Amino acid sequence: MRRGWSLTLQKRIRPAGSTPLYMQLAHALIHEIERGRLQPGSPLPSSRELASELGFNRKTVVTAYEELVAQGWLETADRKGTAVATRLPRGRPETPESSPPIGRQPIYRFVPPPSRPIAVPPGRLIKLDEGSPDGSLFPPEALARAFRTAALYAARRQQLGYRDPCGSERLRAGLAAMLREERGLVVSEENVCVTRGSQMGIALAARLLARPGAVALAEALTYEPAVAAFQAAGVPVLPVALDDDGIDVDAVERACRNGQVCAVFVTPHHQFPSTVSLAPERRLRLVELARQFGFAIIEDDYDHEFRFGSQPLLPMAAYAPDVVIYVGSLSKLLLPALRVGYIVAPAPVIAAAAHQVSISDGMGNSLTEDAIALLLEEGEVRRHARKATRVYGARRDALAQAVREALGDFVSARLPAGGLAMWLEFLDLDALARIESGAPAAGITFAASASYRLAPDAPHGLRLGFASYSSERTVEAVRILGHLGHS
Repeated sequence: MRRGWSLTLQKRIRPAGSTPLYMQLAHALIHEIERGRLQPGSPLPSSRELASELGFNRKTVVTAYEELVAQGWLETADRKGTAVATRLPRGRPETPESSPPIGRQPIYRFVPPPSRPIAVPPGRLIKLDEGSPDGSLFPPEALARAFRTAALYAARRQQLGYRDPCGSERLRAGLAAMLREERGLVVSEENVCVTRGSQMGIALAARLLARPGAVALAEALTYEPAVAAFQAAGVPVLPVALDDDGIDVDAVERACRNGQVCAVFVTPHHQFPSTVSLAPERRLRLVELARQFGFAIIEDDYDHEFRFGSQPLLPMAAYAPDVVIYVGSLSKLLLPALRVGYIVAPAPVIAAAAHQVSISDGMGNSLTEDAIALLLEEGEVRRHARKATRVYGARRDALAQAVREALGDFVSARLPAGGLAMWLEFLDLDALARIESGAPAAGITFAASASYRLAPDAPHGLRLGFASYSSERTVEAVRILGHLGHS
């Protein structure tokens, strides 16, 4: 006669479910044991017999029995077969149905993310980013050819294993040559560490410079992920006033006299987010203060390649390499998806950075790095920069006109001389509030004005990128923001 508990087993098993059958069977048997229908010491049918009763493959039953023996719910004897264990486990193992959902708080302590996420998801219509490039402008054929050549080159030279945590020697040499020729830095490959984008470079610098009791300084309007990198390294970040000539160097000196400053984070070429350039006399004064008080200047030169009719000032690293850690990226010049940036510093600092890379990432993506080195050597990067600058210049002008027409009643904005974004300082904070609250429903996303403000008295504004989409899409989005502001 058919056992009653075997009928119950069939009711608890869903062959079409996502949980493997043997696991469902194991949990069904545990349920019968806990209910008391299967008593300690009770014999179970053979795997062949139970498989026949349930219509299962015998291997499914064997696997379920073996799992329950391992957990202590069943026991086996050579002649007696399989039986319910005489000493049962105290607690039932969690099933996929009874286990806590993955989103529930764990029992251990961890560092939570900030209340406002740093990454902004794209909107249904458009994401007005903070200055990203248009990846579709770069020729995919050139990229594919470079990757193929790099892979074959590495395979022939048996370079497909682990390599230098500083990055591909070929790319480091190419970057050093580019920085010497185009930005005036006196560097060699031993002064370069390749990173996965400029943000990784900033985070590396923050970890290298962190020390107990020290603080970092940044402008009152600044790049929020840089602040987050220092805070993650245990370094508080204090705001410093900012005006049309850049960071207030007198305020930097006062901060240095009031406590230990380990770093000053600046974006002197085009200040992020306001796009103003740090005046030459302030650059020299900041270098003097760094030498006097022993702090590092982290120079994030995130958009040096793109300028519209004006000649850029030399990076501070070109004339003060002893106090500057220079951070750059090829993401805006080529493709963000390639994730290649770099830091430039004296050789001992680069050795320390390589150690940090080795304990967190091991090494970079050497095939990608070698492919980019080929693009540099072949002149593809320089040709692309010239073409992209022409396209971005036209898109900048279109955005500027749209801002004047749609948002001119609310904002003060300047035409940026370079870079890929425009800063809009809002004079009407009520209009800003209406725009920020209404944009998601209109399918538009952008970084919140609060994300730029390190100091509570800093200006309120939005940074709108103009490069990553066609002018038509960006202008359409700005017009929608204008309607929201007037509503």
